[in-house]
Amino acid sequence: MSPSWNDVRADFPILHQQVNGKPLVYLDNGATAQKPKAVIDALVRYYERDNSNVHRGLHALSMRATDAYEGARSRLARFIHAADPAEVIFTRGTTESINLVARSLGAKLKAGDVILATEMEHHSNLVPWQQAAKASGATLRFVPVVGANAEGGLDLAALDQLLTPQVKVFAFTHISNTLGTINPVAELCRRARAVGALSVVDAAQSVGHTPLDVQALGCDYLAFSGHKMCGPTGIGVLYGRRALLDQLAPDETGGGMVASVDFDGARWKPAPERFEAGTPNVADAIGLGVACDYLDALGRDAIKRHDHALARRAYAELATLPGIRLLGPTGERGGLVSFAFEHVHAHDVVTFADEDGVALRGGHHCNQPLMRKLGLTSTTRASFYLYNTPEEIDVLIASLRRTLKFFQA
Repeated sequence: MSPSWNDVRADFPILHQQVNGKPLVYLDNGATAQKPKAVIDALVRYYERDNSNVHRGLHALSMRATDAYEGARSRLARFIHAADPAEVIFTRGTTESINLVARSLGAKLKAGDVILATEMEHHSNLVPWQQAAKASGATLRFVPVVGANAEGGLDLAALDQLLTPQVKVFAFTHISNTLGTINPVAELCRRARAVGALSVVDAAQSVGHTPLDVQALGCDYLAFSGHKMCGPTGIGVLYGRRALLDQLAPDETGGGMVASVDFDGARWKPAPERFEAGTPNVADAIGLGVACDYLDALGRDAIKRHDHALARRAYAELATLPGIRLLGPTGERGGLVSFAFEHVHAHDVVTFADEDGVALRGGHHCNQPLMRKLGLTSTTRASFYLYNTPEEIDVLIASLRRTLKFFQA
């Protein structure tokens, strides 16, 4: 049985406000999601009761903080079905997670090796690999998207030519942050493994919206951010298979990640401590664990159905507007829709929507190469989450009609 989504809204204090005299309609979830009171309360409780540094303290506060921090790691491992909590590394988010892997793996690459990505990648899963290729002499190649509006998704047939034994890393997104395309992650990981390539999955747009099982997907590395799944900002996860993490060099060094140090050198601790130098983000890791509890209490299958239904409804309603260009698949998609109007810039669309209390995102969405391929400079994106309602889509469409009427006058 699905939750009452209208009742869920009561859990999010920020939603109960007006913007420009209108009830807030928050449709910018692809950029960041709002936080339920349970997560906010967990942060307050930690700072009021348990705040201390972790792992090396023997006093009561430090031991409580350590138990809560490592408990959050175990909770995240269960959330993504990792085989071992040690496979969960806390980072600042998706960007830091991918940079960690790219720099560490990049040090092992050489001229003649290939890094394979896709044309729909967010800059966070593109620029780090550009830097790794430049530093190592490896070649960076891309799986193309198909269709004038990328409605066909990835050209999987092209993988037969692109995914060769020279490919050492295959990096790709689970759900595109601009197109809403849901990529066949398990198949892509399987095909990467068949040629000996390591798979790196950007799950920023999927982990809080759909059930995710890293063992079933068969990925080698997977990255996501807490703030897109009802957790705090500044916290995220890099998942890596334990055997691979034990072979991976640390990206940062310092306190907490060393087993021993002398004046001539140091020995590293095993994962995950090896990759968490310095004082960790204890409070936000705990808050992220509470976000996992919150999402699982609602049911991620139910959240997926809810978000996808909103996206389908929005796509159908948007398609009735004159002069609109819709991006991404016409069928099943993640919980977002990007669009462009022929004679109205995305920034104007967002500004007019804000006057109606509607929060949208306008720009290139950190997808500049994809935008150029599609002949665009920017789009407007409406992205949905568990607290959004069909009635809010009606408000969105009414706002867009007002905008079009103004620019046609």
